Amino acid sequence: MEILLYTASFFAFAIGVVHSFLGERYILVRLIRRDNLPRLFGGTEFTARTLRFAWHLTTIAWWGFAAIIILLARQSFTMQNISLVLALTFLATGATTLIISRGRHLAWIVFLFIGCVCFYAAIK
Repeated sequence: MEILLYTASFFAFAIGVVHSFLGERYILVRLIRRDNLPRLFGGTEFTARTLRFAWHLTTIAWWGFAAIIILLARQSFTMQNISLVLALTFLATGATTLIISRGRHLAWIVFLFIGCVCFYAAIK
């Protein structure tokens, strides 16, 4: 079972890489070039940035799942370990949202809060 879980974790990580790379190259670029994107906050830039970070947040989530699968394979499924994986996942999600949206999409505050709470639970 252990080797199957490591294999599943590898694929969860790999699909995230492929999802981000191919999505950026073949879907997002073409979608964002369209002239009929909704105009939010006075233009289409916010819409394009939101589409971009939302797309890549899926990858970050899959990487977090990959880490949890590794914990299952190692049979080290503790509150501290799970809290740490969740903290890193949500902190990465918050940072990605903050950077790509340039702080305009306020979800970054919630993601960073969740990440900090989970980190606190991991070190407590």
